[in-house]
Amino acid sequence: MTTEILKNIARFIVLVLLQVLIIQNINLTGYMILLPYVMVILILPFETNKLIVLLASFLLGVFVDYFYDSSGLHAAACTAMGFSRHYVLKYIAPRDGYDIGVKPTVEDMGLEWFLRYAGTLILIHHFFLFYLEIFRFSEFFSTLLRVILSSIGTFSLIYIIQLLFLSNKRRV
Repeated sequence: MTTEILKNIARFIVLVLLQVLIIQNINLTGYMILLPYVMVILILPFETNKLIVLLASFLLGVFVDYFYDSSGLHAAACTAMGFSRHYVLKYIAPRDGYDIGVKPTVEDMGLEWFLRYAGTLILIHHFFLFYLEIFRFSEFFSTLLRVILSSIGTFSLIYIIQLLFLSNKRRV
């Protein structure tokens, strides 16, 4: 239990630093912004208390807001994502529920399940982030394109990170 908490704290720090030191400086046109720091929320264990998820989501957003100087946009989007996580997990849960010790990763749950889970939560996060950022409906469709492209890019990067760094079975 304690090692799992330490792993999640280390993951939090590493992904925030990756986001603000490296990914922030990558320019893939104005329509695709990679935000892999949301992986912190995505791969929290299933058993994590809803209040802890909300608090971790909010803190994650606050840290990213501090480095991006974005006045709470990331905190709001991460909190919305953290709030939605419980309902998305409930909606896509297997008939028998989730097994103890299984993590919400591609390796443990499979690509199809992870695509539905992470894809939905990443879309929610990006939708909140980009529409709060633009805060007008005159650019609705261009912002929607930005949400979709950024969600695809972010999901792809998170998938690659999982394949490279979180796969235990492949290395044995």
